[in-house]
Formats: sequence, C-alpha cells, structure tokens
Amino acid sequence: MTTATGPVDGPADRGKVRVVVADDHPMWREAVARDLYDAGFDVVATADDGRRALRRTLDLRPDVLVLDLNLPGLGGVEVCRGLRDADSATRVLILSASGEHCDVLAAVKEGATGYLVKSARREEFIGAVIATAGGRAVFTPGLAGLVLGEYRRMAAQEDADESTQPGSPPVPRLTARETQILRLVAMGMSAKQIAAQLRVSHRTVQNHVQNTLGKLQLHNRVELVRYAISQGLGGPVRDEFSADNVCETDRDRPRR
Repeated sequence: MTTATGPVDGPADRGKVRVVVADDHPMWREAVARDLYDAGFDVVATADDGRRALRRTLDLRPDVLVLDLNLPGLGGVEVCRGLRDADSATRVLILSASGEHCDVLAAVKEGATGYLVKSARREEFIGAVIATAGGRAVFTPGLAGLVLGEYRRMAAQEDADESTQPGSPPVPRLTARETQILRLVAMGMSAKQIAAQLRVSHRTVQNHVQNTLGKLQLHNRVELVRYAISQGLGGPVRDEFSADNVCETDRDRPRR
C-alpha cells in the first residue's frame, strides 16, 4: 500500500531499504554508513554538507535520509524544508548531538519523521532506521512527549483557526473499525502489530489505513498520528514512540 508520499509500511527486507547518510564529520559519517551496511541496508550515498545531502537525496530518492542538524552550507532543518517543498517521499531520521527542544521541534515541523541523539546505542539506531523506513515516528526516550505535546498545540491552533472561517467543510466520518485502527496507529503500532491484535489480515489493516488517509486528505503516517492526537485518540504518551521500544519490537526479526 502506498500513499502520495510513499509506503505507510516500508520495505521489510533491510536490503531493500536505501539510505543516504549526511554528516560533516568524516569518521562519524563513515562509521554510521558502515553500521548500516553491516546491518544489511543499502547505503546509496553519503554527504558532508547540507547542499550535497539535499541534492543527492532528491536525485537518488532513498527510503531514508540519516541527517545531522549542524551541517555546513545548509543546515539540517533547511534540508528537511527543501525535501518537503520538493514533495520528496524520502523519510528523514535526524541523528544529532543536540537534544535541545527547539532543535527537535524545528526538525519535526519541517518534516522529519524521527529524531535520535548521537548517544544512542547501535541497536537503537538500527531499530530507528527500520522504523523510519516504515513510516513510524521514533524519538530518543524523553523527546516523544515533547513532540506529541507540540502536535496537540498545533492541532488545537488549527482547529481554532478553522472554526473562525465560514463555510468550513465538515470533518469526514470514520467507521468504527477505521477509528479503532487509527487509535492503534497513534499508539505507534505497525500494520502487522495491529493485524495481530485485531486478528485480521495485514492487507485489511493496510486498506483501512489507506481509506482513512483518503477520507482525511492526509499524506502519511505522521500526519495520521497528529490527526489522531488532535481528536483525543492518542491517549497518554507511551513507550511505543521511544527508540528503546523500536529495538525491542524489531529484535526478533529474521536476519538476512
């Protein structure tokens, strides 16, 4: 199943996940690329500054861009903005030394799917790349609540703005099953996990997610999560959003 910006659940085979790595420190950039290669990913390019990162990502169209924030020429946030403006399907995982709230929110607002600090363990990083390729929002533990809180604030502001506009279109009505699946998506569950919990097929879940995206005129899983939270379907912040849990849920996947 695909959407306007790419698959909701990305390639399950790591060898089919194409990655670009952008970092201005040669040793760090090479180490990250080597870790990804050793884990079975297809590292199609690296970049040492923001302009090269943006150009190579647009040219090569990888599934994931692993991006540092502090890049010469063009910063990581500007790279995210450039990809968003170009309607790129590539998902961005920020890998930065900074855990400052302003940096996290700036990156997410410009379209980053996930944010991991460089102190993360190797297995956390690999799990985060898998999650990002599948369209799952993943953050270093402690940052998920910050991002979800900002989603709620932004959604509330949008609702307030729309309520002041005459002739606003009615909110589409979802079926009970679509609402149930939307709630589970907002909790950070993958389509396969939802299928197992509801005892339905993986394709059935994908079809419901696709239908919900179409009804709500949304483009990807991150926007779907944001909508769910704005409607009070997200519930409390849970561990599913943290990089720790991503590693645990992917730990039992078969190795290539």
